[in-house]
Amino acid sequence: MSFLTHRLSLRAATASVALAVALCGVAPAAAKVLARVNGVEITDEDLAIARADLEERMPRELQGPARDKALLDNLIVAKVVAQKAEAEKVSASPEFARKLAYMRDKLLTETYLGKLGEAANTEANVQKTYDEVAKTQKPEPEVHASHILVPTEEEAKKALERVKGGEDFSKVATEVSKDPGSKGGDLGWFTKDRMVPEFAEAAFKLEKPGQLSDPVKSQFGWHIIKLEEKRTKEFPKLDQVRDQVVRYVVQKAEGDEVVKLRDAAKIERFDTPQKGMKPEDAEAANQKK
Repeated sequence: MSFLTHRLSLRAATASVALAVALCGVAPAAAKVLARVNGVEITDEDLAIARADLEERMPRELQGPARDKALLDNLIVAKVVAQKAEAEKVSASPEFARKLAYMRDKLLTETYLGKLGEAANTEANVQKTYDEVAKTQKPEPEVHASHILVPTEEEAKKALERVKGGEDFSKVATEVSKDPGSKGGDLGWFTKDRMVPEFAEAAFKLEKPGQLSDPVKSQFGWHIIKLEEKRTKEFPKLDQVRDQVVRYVVQKAEGDEVVKLRDAAKIERFDTPQKGMKPEDAEAANQKK
């Protein structure tokens, strides 16, 4: 299991711990002792690490001092058990050593990549990335439409007659439409590429709000489409997509570094050859990875 393949999942699992570790290194002299377990201190810095690591798994009803008390209780129990495990020489086993080495590499990887991501997350980089993407986006037509979906053309014609006869479109849709995902037939706003071609062509040909289509056949059945509104979809402002842009900037910085380091490293792989592959072919394929 490579760190490149699971870079983002590892970051999600340990980035908060790495951040807490980094913060704890800022002012070690200011650590406040919260408890002692057989003479070993547990400090507020230890609590900060636990808080960052376990935050998402803590019950939401536990807040404020009660939350910190529960975390401290957890740290005390962990320390008690760890001391017993140490006395039983659990850490001397080869399995423990392998797991410890894995976790060390994992935390080192996440701490290093986390720092790179933080350094890349500047206003200049965010603005530049947004501008580059925005330049490639063109205004796109978008419609707000409702529809009635029925199995046959005959049923579609009957529904259309009812609407043209004065019945409310949403009422008819509620009564006869086979599309459970649209309340009263309302599909909301959509661009042309989000719908099947036959439906999209008919919907975007409608010009005025309230205009109805003739029966339209698609892979789902027969549709009657009503145009509600039409507009041009503009690319969102930076403030509206800042979180997505920041995530991209951070992930790109981390990903680029991983690729660079991997390309520069001498990597030998000895995976089990695929069925039917000669050993020499497998070795050649592994050397290319």
